[in-house]
Amino acid sequence: MVVATGFFDGVHLGHRLVLEKLVSVARARGAGSEVVTFWPHPRNVLQDDARNLRLLTSLSEKKDLISSIGVDKVEVLPFTRSFSRLTTKEYLEDYVKGKFGGKAILLGYDNRIGSDLLSPVEIAEVAERLGLEVIRTESLSSPKGIVVSSTKIREAVASGDVEGAAAMLGYKYSLFGVVVAGNRLGRTIGFPTANMWLYEPLKLLPGNGVYSVEVESLGRKFKGMCNIGTRPTVNAGRDRTVETNIFDFDEDIYGLDLKVTFLRKIRDERRFASLDALKAQLIQDRESCLKD
Repeated sequence: MVVATGFFDGVHLGHRLVLEKLVSVARARGAGSEVVTFWPHPRNVLQDDARNLRLLTSLSEKKDLISSIGVDKVEVLPFTRSFSRLTTKEYLEDYVKGKFGGKAILLGYDNRIGSDLLSPVEIAEVAERLGLEVIRTESLSSPKGIVVSSTKIREAVASGDVEGAAAMLGYKYSLFGVVVAGNRLGRTIGFPTANMWLYEPLKLLPGNGVYSVEVESLGRKFKGMCNIGTRPTVNAGRDRTVETNIFDFDEDIYGLDLKVTFLRKIRDERRFASLDALKAQLIQDRESCLKD
């Protein structure tokens, strides 16, 4: 078994470089490929600025993305405080070799394993002493010359740069949840919205604003526009919401799944002097989205 290990949040292009090599090396040897990942995120368990951490992928999204690359097996280890105290040697010996039968381990350029916080070079030395073959991969840069990382992608999403995030992810960023009841104000001005409650509460929301999106519901795809923010015109700037106006759609989907995929940001959220002014802007926003 050839093993890669890490959290792999986002399963971005840098991760894909590792995982595609994992699959190709394993197949060339007639061996299985396996990813060992963790849940929840270590920062949530260790309280390392956990209140500010938001994730690019839920556990199910992460597993699906990894499997789509061709990885034979995805193992999820519960990340606990006791687990966090394992050294690199203990983790590799007890889990990668012992529990999962690894013969070789694939290491990315920034892999970190164990409580002893060893560098990738030091991890490789420990692995080789344990009889594990070590296969290395290099870092991957985005078209803008930025080294692709989950942190850089989170920054892009949080700022509303969903196109930049997609360039580093290798796919368009999306939210997945259930449609819940709202105040139905949008319907009164001709722009009814589906309000979303996320299935993964820690999923990162794009920065406040209006976005051109693709919407999936009832087994079909639609164009739409999504507002993320506090709705300052009608809501006095309270909690953030995710509201999507689905174009050419008039069905009751309360309680049903909804997937919203972000294409580009149209504008920042702002407060309008009246509902008529808001409606006029929404008409312009819709025309802009229809060009995608």
